[in-house]
This record gives sequence, C-alpha cells and structure tokens, in this order.
Amino acid sequence: MLALRAELAGIDPSRECDREAERAGLEPSVRRRDPMLARLAVRLAVRPARHDLSAGEFEWVGRPEHCRLAWLRGRFLSRGSLSLAGGRTHLEFVTSPAEAPTLAARLAEAGTSPSWRVRRGRGVVTLKSAETVQLFLRRIGGGPSLLELETRQVARTLRGDLNRVINAESANLARTVIAAGRQLDAIAVLSADGRLERESAPVRTIAAARRETPEATLGELAERLSMHRSTVQRALDRVERLALA
Repeated sequence: MLALRAELAGIDPSRECDREAERAGLEPSVRRRDPMLARLAVRLAVRPARHDLSAGEFEWVGRPEHCRLAWLRGRFLSRGSLSLAGGRTHLEFVTSPAEAPTLAARLAEAGTSPSWRVRRGRGVVTLKSAETVQLFLRRIGGGPSLLELETRQVARTLRGDLNRVINAESANLARTVIAAGRQLDAIAVLSADGRLERESAPVRTIAAARRETPEATLGELAERLSMHRSTVQRALDRVERLALA
C-alpha cells in the first residue's frame, strides 16, 4: 500500500488542468498530517488553505476524463485506503456523509461498481471486487506497484485452487480407503464360508484384484481388468450385500 501511494503521489501531471484537478482532490487538513502528501502539494503548487476542499469545489460535469481521473487520484491519496487482508481486496474512501453519495456516483462514472454507507458518523465508499479495484488503480495511474498487487492476487487464487484440488483428492482418497476396507471385510466373510466360490467368474476375478491391490480406486481396478467401471462397482456392491445377508 505504501509503495502504491508513493507511486501515485510521484505522478507529475503534464496538463495544468490535471494539476488543478488533483489539487482539488487533495484535502489540506490531510496533507498537513502526511509528509508525502505535503510534498505532493508543494510540487503541485497548492497554496495553503484554511479550510478543507470538498467534493463540490471540483466541477465534475463537463470536465474531460483525464481531469476526472486526476481528481480521483488526489481523492484516493487523501481519503483512500487499500486492504489485502485475508485474501480479499478492499478499497475504501472515508469522507463526510454528504460527500459519500457524490463520490460513489463519480466512481461509478469512472467504470467501477462502488457502494457507500454511513459508518460511525463518516461516509464510507467501498470497492470490493479485486478486478474493480485493479481497474480503478490502473486508471488513476498505478503501474509497477499495481502489477505487484495483481501478481499477489493471482498467486492467492492459484493457492486457493491448489488447496481445493488437494482437499478434493484427499476426500476422494479417504472415501476409497473406507470403501476398500468394507469390500475386503466382505470378501473375507464370503471366502471363509465358501460363498465366494459360488459366484460368477467376473465377481471372483474382481474380488481377487481387490485383495491384491486394496489401495486401488474403482477406475484403476477397471483399467487393470479391462472392464467397465460400472461392472467393477456392481460386483463389489454384490459382495458387500452378500456378506451382510
């Protein structure tokens, strides 16, 4: 987050209208407390003010897109924060309650999908989708720092997908082990009382293969015996039913 803020604060608009727009987006009360924003204010030639700039002091309607994005960059630097905790991307602006709906509308016009609410007497405008946050940061000038954020997001997604695959495989393996245990017990019962020998050749062949490879899945047994998986499943189900009879 600090690297991203430093990168955005380091942008030096070439157009005077963009410099004016970013000046309007910055708030004097905030930049007095933040050395980075104070340096930005000096670079943008912001004169000291005795009152906070409000959203209403920037004429949004009729201004070109580059001016609007410059204003949003200033607003993000002075009132925005970004959180990546818990694998979630969360960007929010904390403003006055009166400004929150106006800022949300302007963000929507900039191509994002914001929500807003009043929290403990302050207006809070939020962007939650990782794709939406990345789009917004890219549009206001995010570069290498944004690429790092996107890389981290991809890595988290890949880790999540890998964990889901591993969990699914583990669950499947556990089910296979439990089912194989039941089948081996049933085969032992039928072998002990001679009933297994009275079964058809395919059932006896499948039972023998199960005893030889207790760890094999149904698909692996079917491939080994050159049979359909459904044939193997039905034979082992029959063995279990007979053992319980």
